[in-house]
Amino acid sequence: MGIDPSVQALQEQVRTESAFVADVRREVAKVIVGQEALVDGLIMALLADGHVLLEGVPGLAKTLAVRTLAQAVRTGFQRIQFTPDLLPADIIGTMIYNEVEHAFFAKQGPIFSNLILADEINRAPAKVQSALLEAMQERQVTIGDTTFPLPVPFLVLATQNPIEQEGTYPLPEAQVDRFMFKLKVDYPSTEEELQILERMTVGVQPQAEAAVEPETILSARQTVYRIYVDPKVERYIVDLVVATRRPKEYGLPQLAGLIRYGASPRATIYTTVAAKAYAFLKGDAYVTPDHVRAVVRDVFRHRIIVSYEAEAEEKTSDDIIEDILKRIEVP
Repeated sequence: MGIDPSVQALQEQVRTESAFVADVRREVAKVIVGQEALVDGLIMALLADGHVLLEGVPGLAKTLAVRTLAQAVRTGFQRIQFTPDLLPADIIGTMIYNEVEHAFFAKQGPIFSNLILADEINRAPAKVQSALLEAMQERQVTIGDTTFPLPVPFLVLATQNPIEQEGTYPLPEAQVDRFMFKLKVDYPSTEEELQILERMTVGVQPQAEAAVEPETILSARQTVYRIYVDPKVERYIVDLVVATRRPKEYGLPQLAGLIRYGASPRATIYTTVAAKAYAFLKGDAYVTPDHVRAVVRDVFRHRIIVSYEAEAEEKTSDDIIEDILKRIEVP
């Protein structure tokens, strides 16, 4: 794969600017044991200006990971617990009457922060979910007659409990598609569990120090967008996406009955941007097929809607992604 000569000039800049990633990882590791994939996913989302859907059973440090990342990046953090009685105004804010001045003024809600943890987003009704997702898309909120821009950087991390679905309001596919990543948070290993026990049962909780300023993240984001993607790699990304829609054309007839809906065009965009962010984390100024393969599962996972036949065969979207990755030729 040929590399444009201008990429060589960018390489040194990427290596210099990506130095803060190691500092952020180190600070987060003071508090969070393991979960490297989760932490890297959150950093990539910050760099790529995308939102994240987190799925995992309770007690896997999802809230702690997001709060710790906010400390390491010196940004604001708000946790919103989604419940069935939550109202849109509880998130975005509302108009309050000032009796002294005899006038209304806008009281901004918790959405006006940098990192927003929407805990158990599927516990709140559709109108509340829509209010949050509109803010995610537009990066602004209207209260009364006034529109307020949201802070920069702005990142929503929404959690879902995969076990208890009773009394929930599942996110529609069109809204789920707005999340760049769906990260699965798994149980720690035996050794990691021992470290958690030793670290969290001594009465003093470790704290992360600020390792980078938000301005550095925003500057790095511009560098991420400049990372080079070879036309062959772009074609590889498109082939991976289109194979989810028309698997027969790619020699995967066995998947045709398992996929109800394939990945949307957002998958193409997000896979490319996420691969650039992953390359930045690795200190590379160009995207390789390995970078694409490293992020494609988290980008595709919630965009492939499996059929009833797939559910009967206990086939998940992850299984389908693996079949596609094995079949599509790597450039």
